Amino acid sequence: MANKHSTVAIALVVLFLLGIGSCLPKPPSQSGGGGVNITLYGFSIMKESLEKSIYPAFSAKWKSEHGVDVRFTSSFAGSETVTNQILQGVKAQVAILSIERDAQRLKYGNAVTSDWRALPQKGIVNKTPFVILVRKGNPKGIHDFADLAKPGIKLIHPDPESSGGAQWSILAIYGSELIKTEKQSGTADRARALQTLQAIWRNVVSTPSSAREARATFEQGYGDALVTYELEGLLLKDADGAFEIIVPEATIFSEHPIVIVDRNVSPADRPVIEAFVRFLWTDEAQRAFVKNHFRPATNDALTQENKELATIKYPFTVDYFGGWERAYPEVIESVFKHQVQKRK
Repeated sequence: MANKHSTVAIALVVLFLLGIGSCLPKPPSQSGGGGVNITLYGFSIMKESLEKSIYPAFSAKWKSEHGVDVRFTSSFAGSETVTNQILQGVKAQVAILSIERDAQRLKYGNAVTSDWRALPQKGIVNKTPFVILVRKGNPKGIHDFADLAKPGIKLIHPDPESSGGAQWSILAIYGSELIKTEKQSGTADRARALQTLQAIWRNVVSTPSSAREARATFEQGYGDALVTYELEGLLLKDADGAFEIIVPEATIFSEHPIVIVDRNVSPADRPVIEAFVRFLWTDEAQRAFVKNHFRPATNDALTQENKELATIKYPFTVDYFGGWERAYPEVIESVFKHQVQKRK
């Protein structure tokens, strides 16, 4: 009888301990079904290429090499919005942003402590030029950015307060006029560039919070034209033939940095997260970006694999303005906010 009582007591203790164990919190990276979960926040137009191509490819690679399942939790919005969410405490472990200024904001907020510029291509994972989207047949006769200043044009443009794409668009319009006048006369005409930007902004009838929301607004029938990423124009053109893409003579290539949000990465999570980040510069991932209408960051020759990507006569980057450190205060703030937006 004593032995029977002892056996029952031991069984109860074991069950008690198992019960406690099941109640202990698991590390945040361990998903409920086993394996690892990576939480990524991205600016709005990254959704398709990541979810359709990049995530499945990396998960298959990690599974074959380590026998561990990798899953992803994603959230997409305007780049400024994503940055604010991370600064306010969301548990993103990786962020892909529209503009480097947002990466710098995460650094100043102590969310990012590692140097993204030490990554391949200074942390830039892909790029895309800015174009104009118009209605089928181009009824308003729009052939370049300056045509958006014509009286009566109704322009859809994302909000520079929440969208990195909107800031790229302003640099595209302003820089396009500087470069064209420089080609024509040898001197960049800042007065003409300002006048063109002012006239175009007077025609803006809607400012959605992100490039993706601006596209949706235009798709629903509002406005005569939309300034947006080439990728957005091609996605909309592929889905519905009611639109045409106008390629400006001179336009900017937006460049998109990735950062590891170190504040939210445990030592156990870091190897798989760093492997995922570096995977984005492999030929496999770069080809996936090109297939989804981005331009490659590593090898321009890969662009030839997507025949829908346009040729730009006078391409430029944010380096034309001295990088984001100068472009934001000198163009977005001093030119756009003080001389265009306030005087509309």
